Amino acid sequence: MQFFYKKKRKNLKLNHQLLIVTVATVVFLMSIIANLPAQSQVNEINTEMMMELPLSTRGAKIIDAKGHQVFLRGVNWFGIETETHVPHGLWKRDYKEILAQIRTLGYNLIRLPYSVQAVGSPNIGGIDFSIGSNKEFEGKTPIEVMDLIIQEAERQGLLILLDSHCLSDKRIAELWYEDNFTEADWMKTWTMLADRYKNQTNVIGADLKNEPHGKASWGTNDLATDWRLAAERAGNAILDVNPNWLIVVEGVEKNVFKQKLPKHWQGGNLEGVKRYPVRLSRRNKLVYSPHEYGPGVADQPWFSAPKFPKNLVDRWQIGFHYISSQTLAPIFIGEFGGRRVDTNSKEGIWQNEFVKYIKQKNLSFAYWSLNPNSADTGGILLDDWQSVDIPKQQLLSQLLPVNFSQVAPVQVEEDTGRILPSISPLQNPHISSSQLTVSSDIYANWQTGFCVSFKIMNQGNTKVNNWQMTFHMKQAAMNNSWNGNFKPQEATQYVVTPLDWERIIEPNQVRNLGFCANKFGSDYQPTEVRVKNQR
Repeated sequence: MQFFYKKKRKNLKLNHQLLIVTVATVVFLMSIIANLPAQSQVNEINTEMMMELPLSTRGAKIIDAKGHQVFLRGVNWFGIETETHVPHGLWKRDYKEILAQIRTLGYNLIRLPYSVQAVGSPNIGGIDFSIGSNKEFEGKTPIEVMDLIIQEAERQGLLILLDSHCLSDKRIAELWYEDNFTEADWMKTWTMLADRYKNQTNVIGADLKNEPHGKASWGTNDLATDWRLAAERAGNAILDVNPNWLIVVEGVEKNVFKQKLPKHWQGGNLEGVKRYPVRLSRRNKLVYSPHEYGPGVADQPWFSAPKFPKNLVDRWQIGFHYISSQTLAPIFIGEFGGRRVDTNSKEGIWQNEFVKYIKQKNLSFAYWSLNPNSADTGGILLDDWQSVDIPKQQLLSQLLPVNFSQVAPVQVEEDTGRILPSISPLQNPHISSSQLTVSSDIYANWQTGFCVSFKIMNQGNTKVNNWQMTFHMKQAAMNNSWNGNFKPQEATQYVVTPLDWERIIEPNQVRNLGFCANKFGSDYQPTEVRVKNQR
């Protein structure tokens, strides 16, 4: 996002005050998702879990190495492009826990913004090491922090799209060179990253330049301003080093010959692609990427038009989607977002319409943002960096695997780059009653903590009206939980009772619950997990 970027940045002041995490929002969120209709998402989930890297394109589709269509469902986690030189929120939480939450919420991709200045800097900030987390980052440079985040994302089954968001830490430049950085600086950074991560299979590509605008043009053949030509130069240089990456090219703002719409968002104008397509050495690596926002960012004329919101679909078709509908190349929505998701305000109406459009057109996307400290859009997380903005995530869940809490974590096979599912926890059930079974899965595990999910299934022919789960846990202490009342009892035992909405379990229905915890020793895993009917 770049339009009024200074406005977004003014809320980036670090807050190191520790807050008590409120679990109620997470509990309520999981209840919403668990009760959504399953529809026909199972095959889509299974396809994702068997994704084989690297990715490429065919017509309007992004495909894996076996030719299966892939849908990228991402979030933007910003911060490396700012003065901290690391993703934000590390003053509140461990990065592994944040990555685990992204995966649990149903996303499979992180668009990771950086600045050229940060990548070349020796200094990091914005991490509170006193909270006992992120110890691996002490003494590291920004690029070394990026390495660790990418490696952990791979372990947790998350893809990474690198985004050259800024040249300097201060602002987003109009062009790919400015602020005392040359085109050579920009391209050298990209080729360095392409080489550094060419064996890191979960890094899938390069978003070449965030939101070209102002003087940036398309199809003018002016070497100083023609973004299309610059994208070709950088994209081909990257592919020479790393032929596996996708090359993601955003639009411009204006200066497109015979453009039909008088005004666009910065980076959102791809009208010039039809006449002047980007020409890469590997045509099956090209993805176009518009950005789209609502009036919460800037009150554009089309939000006040008499036909609003019916005028939006025509704008999107003219501005970028004709590329997909004419099977010229895939479309990846690199950014969209806003604070309002209601059906009364203009921003809420716009955001609901755009989510519906993305779903109808089967587009890939990365939401802006995970961070709550984007001033004009807010984030998926609230200001405590842990609780979820429930209405926003409920809206976005239309674009995610519906029963995301039931998706097993995935791992990347080292030799082939294939993303493989771990053993399904339902294949290894714990002790149960004759009607109920319970299984557990530690889906995130790091040096100082872990997260575990439980799945309780009714295998009988009649509904269960109430239930209780128990387990033992020694050298660990919970820091948050969801979808259940977790109560410590005598010694090491925990008793879990359902929330009101989940007491009843119909035949073949699964209830999902879980917690994250801090480790105090090696004997931390839950044991003796049991579930029984409460009559």
